[in-house]
Amino acid sequence: MVKTLNVVAVTAVALLGAGAAFAQDTIKIGVDEPLTGAVAASGTYVTNGARIAEEVLNAKGGVLGKKIELVIEDNKSNPKEAVAAAEKLIVRDKVPVMMGAWSSTLTLAVMPKLVEYSVPMVVETSSSGKITTSGNPWVFRIAPTSAMEAKAFGEKLSQFNPPIKRADFLAVNNDFGRGASDEFRKMLESKGIKVGVVETMAPEATDLSAQLASIKQSGGDTLFVTTGVEQITLVLKQAAEQRLPQRIITTGGSSSPDQLIAQAGDAANNSYHILFFAPWFPEKATNPDVAKAFVDAWNKKGYDFAGLTEGFRGYDGILTIAEAIKGAGKAEPKAIRDALWTTKISGVNGNVSFTKEGPAGKESGQNQPNIYIVQVKDGKVTLP
Repeated sequence: MVKTLNVVAVTAVALLGAGAAFAQDTIKIGVDEPLTGAVAASGTYVTNGARIAEEVLNAKGGVLGKKIELVIEDNKSNPKEAVAAAEKLIVRDKVPVMMGAWSSTLTLAVMPKLVEYSVPMVVETSSSGKITTSGNPWVFRIAPTSAMEAKAFGEKLSQFNPPIKRADFLAVNNDFGRGASDEFRKMLESKGIKVGVVETMAPEATDLSAQLASIKQSGGDTLFVTTGVEQITLVLKQAAEQRLPQRIITTGGSSSPDQLIAQAGDAANNSYHILFFAPWFPEKATNPDVAKAFVDAWNKKGYDFAGLTEGFRGYDGILTIAEAIKGAGKAEPKAIRDALWTTKISGVNGNVSFTKEGPAGKESGQNQPNIYIVQVKDGKVTLP
C-alpha cells in the first residue's frame, strides 16, 4: 500500500512539474546552440547576441515583472547532442520556450522533442524548408528558408557583371547545404541559367581539393558555396591555390565576411556573400535605429565585429520570445506558443511576424526576413 502511494505521489509530481515549475523568480529561456564542434563560431556569435538581448530586456525591467534568464546548452554541432540539450532544457531546467538550434540538421533533430513535451522553439538560423512544412505546430522561424533566399537573390541577378550564365555548387552535405543547392539550382534554371557541377563536402572536411578540381573543369563562371564560416575560409584558400576561375558567392548568411578577410586574406577578395544583416551599413536596415543600437551594444561588449552577421539572430530571437511571453501574460508553453502567432517586433533584420506554413491544423510559423548582398573588395566589405 505504501509503495502504491509513493508511485502515485511521484506521478503527481511529474505531471505537475511541467506547469508548476514555471512559477520561478526568473523567466527561463532555453538556448540550444553549437558552442563547440564544426560550427562553433556561428553558434557562439548567435549566443552572444542572445546575451545582449537578455541584458537589454533586464535593464528595462525584464518581462512580466521578472528578469529573464538564459539557460544555455552546447549542442556540440551534433544532432544527438542537440536532442540531449533540448531534453535537458525542458525536463531538468523546466524552460517554457527555447531558441535554436543553428543548423537545419540540428533543428530537425530537436523538433520531435518539441511535440513530445509541447514546448515552442523560435528557430533563429536554420533554412531547410522541411522545418516549417513538416507539421510541427511548436516551431516559429525568424530566418528565411533557402527558397526565400534563392527567390530574393534571383531578383538581384542584374547586379552581376559579367552576368551569371553557368553556375556550379559546393555545399556541406547536410540538410542546410543540400537544401540551399536544390533551391538555388531551381531558381537559376528558371531564369535560363545553366547548372554545371554540384559537389558536396562533409561538415568536418578540410581537404576540398577533389571537389574544387572538378568544379574548375566545369566551365562555369560562378560557384555557390553553402556551409559555415570555418569551411568557407578553407574553400576560399584552396580555390585561390587552384586558381579557380569562378567568382564565389556564399549563401545562408553564415559567412562572417570580416572573419574571412582576417583568415583567408587576399583569397577572400572579389567574393560575394548573401547576408541577413549588413552591420557595416546599419543605416540600410529596415529599422536603422534598432540595428545601430545592436551594433553599438555588441561593440561595447568587445565581441568580434565579424560575428555581428550571425549575432543579430540571437538578439532578434530572444526579443521575439520575450514579446511573446509578454503577450501570453505568463511563462507557460502553450500560452507562449499561442501568443507567438500575434507577436510583432522591430528587429535588427527587420520586422518580425509569423504566417502559417505546413499542413492544416499543424502549421509552423514563418517570418519574411530581409536579405542583403555584400562583396569583399580590396580587403574590405562593400555593397556591390
